[in-house]
Amino acid sequence: MADLALANPRAPKRPAARRSNFELYSWLFMRISGLALIILVLGHLLIMNILDGGVHRINWGFVAGRWASPFWQFWDLAMLWLAEIHGGNGLRTIIDDYARKDSTRFWLKILLYVSMALILAVGTMVIFTFDPNMPAN
Repeated sequence: MADLALANPRAPKRPAARRSNFELYSWLFMRISGLALIILVLGHLLIMNILDGGVHRINWGFVAGRWASPFWQFWDLAMLWLAEIHGGNGLRTIIDDYARKDSTRFWLKILLYVSMALILAVGTMVIFTFDPNMPAN
């Protein structure tokens, strides 16, 4: 009986592609950060716009008193970081979906990451260097 084994294919074997779980973790982050942002933003809107007189009481003294507390600094910092990274991740996905050329995708992502880093740096600096004792003009 003849040997029924198949001959080796003509194409060389390629090593198995390394798969990253980045997109899985990105998807998971979007769900968790979205839930956290709902709580943070609704709490922010409730405190800033509805309770104790609404927006008419918001002035330098109100912000100074609020940011004198580490709790509110952390609250606003968490809202800043989660919103920025959540939005940046969503925009990264849109860039991946709609940018046709690799070079366009690359430069759009560079612009996105630089703008995210600048906004996070400036926002974080403002929260932590805000002087509640500075006189209002």
